[in-house]
Amino acid sequence: MTPGNVLMVCLGNICRSPLAHGILEHHLNNTAYLVDSAGTSSYHIGGPPDPRSIHTAQAHQIDISQQKARQFTVKDFDRFDYIYVMDCQNLANVLALATTQSHQENVQLLLDTEEVEDPYYGGTDGFEIVFQKIEKACKQILSKWKH
Repeated sequence: MTPGNVLMVCLGNICRSPLAHGILEHHLNNTAYLVDSAGTSSYHIGGPPDPRSIHTAQAHQIDISQQKARQFTVKDFDRFDYIYVMDCQNLANVLALATTQSHQENVQLLLDTEEVEDPYYGGTDGFEIVFQKIEKACKQILSKWKH
C-alpha cells in the first residue's frame, strides 16, 4: 500500500469518523497527506463532533474539537486515495455514489470485515471501545504504508 490522502466516513460525521480522522492525523504527525472525515447523511452539517467523541479523543491527547461535520460527496472519490467506512450500511451508501471501478476499489470497511459500531445511543464507555478499535485499525493502515 502506498501512502495517500484518507477520508473516514460514518453516518453523521460526529462520532466515529471524527475520531478516526483525529487518530490517523495524530499518528501521521503532520505529514503532507490529507486526512478528513465525512458522513453519508446531512444530519449534522457544520456542527462539531459529539461531546463524548471530543472527550474521548482528549483523554488520549488528541484534539478533534475544531472539526466540522460535512456530508460525503462524489468529489471525494477524486480527492482521496483511501475511503474507510465504519459500517456496512454506510459502505453501501458510499459505493452507490461511485461512478467508476476505480472509485469503488478505493472504498472499504475500516476494520476489513467488521463494523465499527455506532456509540451514539450508548454511554461514554462505547466511545472508548470505538476509539480503541479505530486506533488499532489506523496503526495497521500506517504499518502497511511503510512496507
